[in-house]
Amino acid sequence: MIEQVAVSGLLMGLIYALVAVGLSLTWGVLDIINFAHGEYLMLSMYTAFWLYTLFNMDPYVSLPLAALLIFVIGYLNYKIVIKKVIDAPGLTALLATFGLSLLFRNLAQFFWTPNIRFISNTIVTDKKIELGSVVLGMPQLVAAIGSIIMVFVIYHFITKTKIGKAIQATAQDKSTARLMGINTEKIYALTLAIAGAAAGIAGSFMSTFYPVYPESGMMYGLLGFVIVALGGFGNIMGALYGGIIIGLAEAFGAYFLGTQFKYAVVFLIYLVVIQFKPRGLFGW
Repeated sequence: MIEQVAVSGLLMGLIYALVAVGLSLTWGVLDIINFAHGEYLMLSMYTAFWLYTLFNMDPYVSLPLAALLIFVIGYLNYKIVIKKVIDAPGLTALLATFGLSLLFRNLAQFFWTPNIRFISNTIVTDKKIELGSVVLGMPQLVAAIGSIIMVFVIYHFITKTKIGKAIQATAQDKSTARLMGINTEKIYALTLAIAGAAAGIAGSFMSTFYPVYPESGMMYGLLGFVIVALGGFGNIMGALYGGIIIGLAEAFGAYFLGTQFKYAVVFLIYLVVIQFKPRGLFGW
């Protein structure tokens, strides 16, 4: 039983990591807290649901479309909203993204009602792998594998490509990056778009086993903040490790204390860690 709990926590932790990577990039590069990040996840889940319902497109087939849509939404959010408050006091940007979060959530309720919906018949629904006493649900396994692949793709993009190095330079020193000829405005917009795409991919994966409703991204956005703070701001690999820690903490908390206490365990771990490591376990 313990093995099953550990594996389930690990699989969810890898999915959490992909959600947190986008938030970590936004926080590390733009130095703002994007409260609408969880709603990117929710919009992606609705995209997967409606493409499945209207056109019978499996979420794994429609995943690139969902990722592209949230990429565009992230880019437009920067151009229309974030750009106006990027140099304003921190509370201004925070309230702007909080307003975006409320807007997306209420638009979802207006257009699609608060009803809970499910995607019930994907190519991996009801499939599983049994390894002794451990049972791996295929939707969760595929989502976890896809998530860790995307985390490493983003990590490679940020650390190995010219654009990625420009993103790093902008994160480290905006003024110096401008002097070096880097268009920091484009970098900011691209960073928020990439963060959106990461959440979009995670949302498509999760739509195969998690209910779709207007508040479906709220808790995952909140857990993303905890993971980023735990792993270190702007640290992609820190987000991966932090996601695994939170996934395991949630699973074991639910097993030993009950599901009603699982998030209490998560936030307790976070509070303990920041007392000794204010910049996170893997922060600089």
